Amino acid sequence: MAQEHVPSGQIASVRPLGADLGTSRTTALLKSEQLEVVRIVLLAGSEFREHRAPGEITVQCLEGCIEFTTPQGAQTMAAGDFIHLRRNEPHALKAKVDSSALLTLCLVSDLVPAA
Repeated sequence: MAQEHVPSGQIASVRPLGADLGTSRTTALLKSEQLEVVRIVLLAGSEFREHRAPGEITVQCLEGCIEFTTPQGAQTMAAGDFIHLRRNEPHALKAKVDSSALLTLCLVSDLVPAA
């Protein structure tokens, strides 16, 4: 069964998972025509190898500690830290400890010409 996304106008919590972090999974909160929002759960040592997103993204560390690597080098994100990447910018993530982050993706539409 497909997971339900948060309906338009409804409040959803993105508070830290705390004690539930170790048993939680990555969850898509919403996907619309222009936007996708995902709570990423990365357990210590797990990673997303280098990849690119077709649209701009933001990542906000909600809890834990994440090594975020771009062509400019590796940076450490802690709870409350935020990063923005332009479309197609290569990046990788690795959890130093159990962590969660809020990923926002701007979806590229074929209806809107690229600048």
